[in-house]
Amino acid sequence: MELQLYSYFRSSAAYRVRIALNLKGLDWQSRGVHLTRGGGEQKAAAYREINPQGLVPALALDARIVTQSQAICELLEELHPTPPLLPAEPFARAYVREVMALVACDIHPLNNLRAKEYLNQMGIGSEAWMGWYRHWIAVGLTGLEALVTGSGRAGRFCLGDSPTLADAFLVPQIYNALRFDCPTAGFPALMRIHETCTALPAFAEAAPEVQPDAE
Repeated sequence: MELQLYSYFRSSAAYRVRIALNLKGLDWQSRGVHLTRGGGEQKAAAYREINPQGLVPALALDARIVTQSQAICELLEELHPTPPLLPAEPFARAYVREVMALVACDIHPLNNLRAKEYLNQMGIGSEAWMGWYRHWIAVGLTGLEALVTGSGRAGRFCLGDSPTLADAFLVPQIYNALRFDCPTAGFPALMRIHETCTALPAFAEAAPEVQPDAE
């Protein structure tokens, strides 16, 4: 099965999928979709035929297209169950999904490009935007730190000593926090896990700066 990932190097949602593909050891090709050039290639009719939402990522599996990072990652788990990125035990699996949802549903939507563009249209300038961004990062990561430490499930990674989809979702969010100079001293467990993850080839090779469309 040929895998093509429609991606933008700085998209944290696409970053999650790149990590999952690499952890699974799958061969895949990157198809760059520049989110800011020319008003955004994701808004063009040609890309809207691939993903009507005009968002990345989208994964083409031969002639089939799947969108939304969480759906893509869980599909990869179902199609390629080894190595497992979701645990078999139901409550451990729910915990991993909690981490995924906290990042993908609670933190990321408030700080993505669409939110920034709309706030700009409302007259929110760069300084105020950074205040908005750092506020929601702090709120989200505070909750995530409490979840991970309070679960009693963390080891070297969010769950024990092997990476899961929880880590694939955590790392891109920490990358964004560091990129925008958000304070991270209050999140020692998350930063320790981030450091462990980024030392692994699957994570390092998914990093934004090494993607073929990186600027």
